[in-house]
Order: sequence, then structure tokens, then C-alpha cells
Amino acid sequence: MRIRIIDAFTDRPFSGNPAAVCLLEGPAWPQPEQMRRIAAEMNLSETAFALPLPGGDADWGLRWFTPVEEVNLCGHGTLATVHALHSDGLLGEGWVRFDTRGGLLRALPEADGTITLDFPANPHLPVDTLPGVEEALGRPVLAAFETGALADYLVLLPSEHAVRALSPDLGALTRLPVRGVLVTAPADDPGSGYDFVSRFFAPAVGIPEDPVTGSAHTALAPYWAGRLGRTKVTGYQASPRGGLVRCEVAGDRVLLAGRAVTVLDGVLRALPAV
Repeated sequence: MRIRIIDAFTDRPFSGNPAAVCLLEGPAWPQPEQMRRIAAEMNLSETAFALPLPGGDADWGLRWFTPVEEVNLCGHGTLATVHALHSDGLLGEGWVRFDTRGGLLRALPEADGTITLDFPANPHLPVDTLPGVEEALGRPVLAAFETGALADYLVLLPSEHAVRALSPDLGALTRLPVRGVLVTAPADDPGSGYDFVSRFFAPAVGIPEDPVTGSAHTALAPYWAGRLGRTKVTGYQASPRGGLVRCEVAGDRVLLAGRAVTVLDGVLRALPAV
């Protein structure tokens, strides 16, 4: 099985968010436990598996695994997969359609290397601050939100500096009754090229800190678009690797745009036993 590591939401190697990508020949998926164990071996936040689907509403099936479990939605794994498909000449003109656990998703590779993802928007519903979250983050929280099907906990901090300076207690975050904790704040410098910053911590599913989280921006983009009074916003995920996500809110959908770079291309010589 061919397997690649592709840095997503960046145009420079060794930045953005790395995902492993396996383009399968079919006709069927490997066993789920095999895919999970491959993801554990890769030890990245996500490993994506794509399977061609002749006919029907979708062109490819797409599944994503953390080192611990399968997930319902992954932005950077999708962007990396489209980059691999496009690099191999496996895509026609226009949008490519994916059948996923998160529903039907679309992506559009463009001539300049930009890839646009069409994802469902997720709500940001105000809630009380969870007990223990401020202690886990080591910072006071200005506001907190649920994110619907995304199942993450969104918290607002007072400044970009506060987000960048976080050094959370990952053990305490694991004990919270959520999949992951997403922190955000407005950009300190209006001329920085982005409107807001974020970081994402999900140690409960094997991701201490995700470098750049496309799916998180399906909740971040509607929140910041509403606050800023416009449909197009740009986020910077301020992890040590960092990455820009250009977002456009279109009704109940969010368009996420970024680039990707292949940094490793190899062959998996054995499937794990199950």
C-alpha cells in the first residue's frame, strides 16, 4: 500500500498539519482495526484512507483515523487527500465528491495549488463554562460555546497573546466531557493577514495539540464572520507549526481554502493482523 505524508494548510514543507494519506485500489475497505493500527503506526493527528467509488453520488469514499479512533470529520486530512489525488492525475475538472461519516463533502483543486473544501457549518451555541476548564487552561475564559455535531468545546480568550502563551494541563483536559477544546481570540494586529487565532487540544482522542484543524474552522468561521460582520475571514492556528485557513461562510456551508506539500512518499509493506 502506498502511503504519503502531506503537510496541509501550508505551501512550505515541515509546517502546517501533516496527514498520512493512503489511496486504496479497492474493491473494499481494509478492516477498521487495520486502518486504526496503521494510523497508530504513523502517529500523526490523522491518517486518511480514500477508496474509489464507481458511479453513485460520490467519486471516492474517505475515512479518517487518529492514532486512537475513527473520526467523523477532518479538514486537513481531506485537503491532503485531494492534493494526493490531484498530484496523481486522478481527478477530472471541477469538484470532487467524497462519501464520509460526516456526510457528502466536496473539494476543488485549482491551477495555482489552492484547494477549496466545502464542509457543513457547525453552530456555536453559548453555554456555561465547564467546571475545571479554566484550571486546565491556566487562563480565565470570556465565553464558551458548544459546536453541535463537531462535539468540541469552543472558548474565547481575551487576546492573541493569551492563546499563544497557553501551556494547558493535558491530563485535566482529557478528563473534560468533550472531544476536544478549541480556544480562540481576535488577532492582536489588524495588519497581520488574519482575523483571529486559535489552538486545538484533543488529548482524549490521541491528539495533544493539532497543528492546523480544518474541521474546527467550520465553527470558528461562522463565529468570527458574525462578530466581524462579513462572510470571508482568515484564521491562523497558532500551534508551533502554524497554518492559515481562509474561510468563507455560505449559508449552512463553510468553504475552507489552503495548500499542501508532499514531504514523504513510501510503501507500507505489511498490513497489521487483526
